[in-house]
Amino acid sequence: MSEMIILVDENDQEIGYGEKLQVHRENRLHRAFSIFIADSKEKKLLLQKRALDKYHSGGLWTNACCSHPRMGETMRDALVNRLKVELGLEVPEDLRILQADDAAGFRKSGGENVIYETGSFRYFAPFDGLSEHEIDHVFVYFSGPEGFDSSAFSLNPEEVAETVWIRIGDLTDWMAESPDDFTAWFRPAYALAEKLLMEQLQI
Repeated sequence: MSEMIILVDENDQEIGYGEKLQVHRENRLHRAFSIFIADSKEKKLLLQKRALDKYHSGGLWTNACCSHPRMGETMRDALVNRLKVELGLEVPEDLRILQADDAAGFRKSGGENVIYETGSFRYFAPFDGLSEHEIDHVFVYFSGPEGFDSSAFSLNPEEVAETVWIRIGDLTDWMAESPDDFTAWFRPAYALAEKLLMEQLQI
């Protein structure tokens, strides 16, 4: 079954739709998202290793979940759906999306069930006849103060080969020592998420 994703102009304004694989063959600019998951108790991030047979970037490490909103799908619904599809993570129905600037006050008041948007970036990366030409919206999802229960996650082997929880300092060292271990979009996505992660995890 074909997947129709959202084509955009340089200002991220929706201009139409295209079949996912064809869009990647034709280098067409489209909307995407990358989400980081942080455990507030353990002060660690969840990274995923993409399944080896993904259509590109198989076996590379990246943020917890990355995908594209589909035709007729809101960004919130896309986030909820892909977290379930890739990681088996059930997100509460009262989930809200806030801007990163709202994070400090909301979390100090005990707020949970929020995903924060930290910004977006445009990039182009070729992959053997395909490409990613995206405006990628970057989000961070924090656990509550009790952290995540390991039973909350059930990996989809068609999407994810494995996952790891990692401290930011160790991730920084890993990126410096082995940059080719990561997807093309991971570093710029992390750059947008890093400030909020450091502030909220109190690192």
